[in-house]
Amino acid sequence: MDANTPLACPDPVEHAVRSRKSVRGFLPRPVPLELVERILSVAAYAPSGSNIQPWKAHLLTGASRDALSAALTRAHYDGTPAEREYDYYPTTWRSPYQERRRATGWGLYSTLGIAKGDRAASSHQHARNYAFFGAPCVLLFTIDDDLGKGSWLDYGMFLQSIMVVATAHGLATCPQAALANYPDIVKRHLNIPASEVVVCGMSMGYEDPDAPANQFRPSRIGVADFLTIHK
Repeated sequence: MDANTPLACPDPVEHAVRSRKSVRGFLPRPVPLELVERILSVAAYAPSGSNIQPWKAHLLTGASRDALSAALTRAHYDGTPAEREYDYYPTTWRSPYQERRRATGWGLYSTLGIAKGDRAASSHQHARNYAFFGAPCVLLFTIDDDLGKGSWLDYGMFLQSIMVVATAHGLATCPQAALANYPDIVKRHLNIPASEVVVCGMSMGYEDPDAPANQFRPSRIGVADFLTIHK
């Protein structure tokens, strides 16, 4: 089955997984704190090796959200070098990942009317990460720096669970590796100890259906592109 073909009558869980997308334009409508806590309580059922549950989360709204946004945005426009505490992307890109990356980047920027080579517009769009795309609340995630790769795999299942459950409750999300670009700023604002690694952030709120960025959705490869069947 083509991964990009919607089903006529999908199962509710399948529908939540398929309809989840990275939203880059939110309404200013507040998100009830109890709803976020409920989503996190469900997502905490994600599996983890030996049930160690390595995730730690910080929820920002209001003044705390705005203060962190201002600090990160200032660092971006000041040209402060990003100093992520781990390698998220490969140091050298190769096929097929390079093509998929370019298709997504060019697809989004084309939707927004940003021409190739327009560095000012690209920089402005990237800065919107630090405004959390207008979302009223943002989650920041950390992990103890002495945990292994298995715990990072566990973390991925936890993050996916948050996004799927949020979708089921009518909320939109955007997972953001960019929020780990300035870990010192994040740690200072949230009083996070040096022994924790900033994994990523996640903007959460109600989707603005009129935001141009939300009209773009990258494609998915089909099962035949990644599955090898052994009989």
